[in-house]
Amino acid sequence: MRVVLIGAPGAGKGVYAQYFRDKYCIPHISTGDIFRDEISRGTELGLRVKQYVERGLLVPDEIVIDVVKKRLQQPDTQRGFILDGFPRTIVQARALDEFTNIDITIHLLVSEEVAVRRLSGRRVCPVCGRVYNIYYEPKPRVNEKCDYDGTQLIQRQDDYPEVVRQRYRVFYETFTPVLDYYTSTRRLVEVNADKTLSEILPLLEKILVDIGVLKLNPCRDVKID
Repeated sequence: MRVVLIGAPGAGKGVYAQYFRDKYCIPHISTGDIFRDEISRGTELGLRVKQYVERGLLVPDEIVIDVVKKRLQQPDTQRGFILDGFPRTIVQARALDEFTNIDITIHLLVSEEVAVRRLSGRRVCPVCGRVYNIYYEPKPRVNEKCDYDGTQLIQRQDDYPEVVRQRYRVFYETFTPVLDYYTSTRRLVEVNADKTLSEILPLLEKILVDIGVLKLNPCRDVKID
């Protein structure tokens, strides 16, 4: 199961990837999470990435491609992986096809108003990376703390409404060539991501089962609230 999730901010990529990671033990690989971790630890890569992030620029293709290529060489990706946040450019999409085979790309279509409400309520665990929402499921059970490790959840600065609207518009300005690329190679499926979690998850599972990349033999039970 080698899947790319594409969607505007607020489409739910992280939530759906987290579900498949927890239920089927398939790693969720988010370039954004990798870069934030490297920056927080002050690594050589983090320092290189930070100079672009602080100026509001995209990290150069060659850096992102190298990071993803190395990550996909790790043993836990042998059963498959879910890519979130990569590829962002046509150069990255073509490079990805050179070092791995992508089974399917899922475009999660979300309206701007739904995206704004979702992200303004999003809270993230700074330790394990799990994502919650104060308006939608999955909600934190106690005082906006992580259900798994008890860490106080945080709100990212880029989740403020005015910032979300700008990010939403920039997404479709920059991602259209990538969507066209996967359409031309017949590997793009579009899903209405305005629906609820309980509606979309079974649909995603059915899509992956129908194309033959997922077997319904979970490694653990995951409850959908």
